[in-house]
Amino acid sequence: MTRNPSILSHFSKGLIKNNPVFVQVLGMCPTLAVTTSVANGIGMGLATTFVVVMAAAVASTIDRFVPNQVRIPVYAVIIATFVTIADLYMQAYFPPLRTALGPYVPLIVVNCMIMGRIEAFATRNAFVPSLADAAGMGVGFTGALMLLGGVRELLGNGTLAGFVILGGWYRPMLIMVLPAGAFFALAILMAVFNRLQQGGELVLRRAA
Repeated sequence: MTRNPSILSHFSKGLIKNNPVFVQVLGMCPTLAVTTSVANGIGMGLATTFVVVMAAAVASTIDRFVPNQVRIPVYAVIIATFVTIADLYMQAYFPPLRTALGPYVPLIVVNCMIMGRIEAFATRNAFVPSLADAAGMGVGFTGALMLLGGVRELLGNGTLAGFVILGGWYRPMLIMVLPAGAFFALAILMAVFNRLQQGGELVLRRAA
C-alpha cells in the first residue's frame, strides 16, 4: 500500500517541485537553442526523456558492479549509447525534425540533468523508483521545452504547432525566434512558474 504513493511522489517531483528547467535550471543549452517551435521542443524533450529513463534504468541495475574509480566514464558511455540510438532513430523516421535540432541531439550526452539524476538518485535507489524519478524529470523537461517553444513560436511567428493562431493583423515579434528571445521568454516563464509554485505551497500550508 505504501509503494504507489512513493513511486508517484518520485515521478511528480520532476514536474513541478524540482522541474529541471524552471527550478533546477539544468539543460539550458538545448532549452535556449532549439525551442523556436513546439515541435522542436517536443522532439528534443522526448529524445532526452528516452535517454534519461534508459540510462537511469541501466545505472540502477549495474551500480553494484561498477567500481567507484570508473563510475563516471561507465555512465557516460551508457548515456552516449542511448543518445546514439535516439539520434539514429530520429534520422531514420523524423529527418526534418532531426535537421531542425541540429547538433543538439548528440549534445544530449553532456546534458547535466541526465548525469545528475544518475548520480543523485538512480545509483542510490532501486530500479522502479529510479525509473519513476527519471520519467518525471524527462516529462518535466519536455513540458518546459514545449511551453517555451510554444510562447516563442506564437509570438515570433503567430503560429502554434504550425497552425496559424494570430491572423494577418498580428505583426510577428522577430526577436522571439532569435537567441535573445529565448532568454526573455525563459526568464518570464521561470518567474511565473516559481510564483505559482510558491502560491500553491502557501495555500497548502494554510489548508493544513
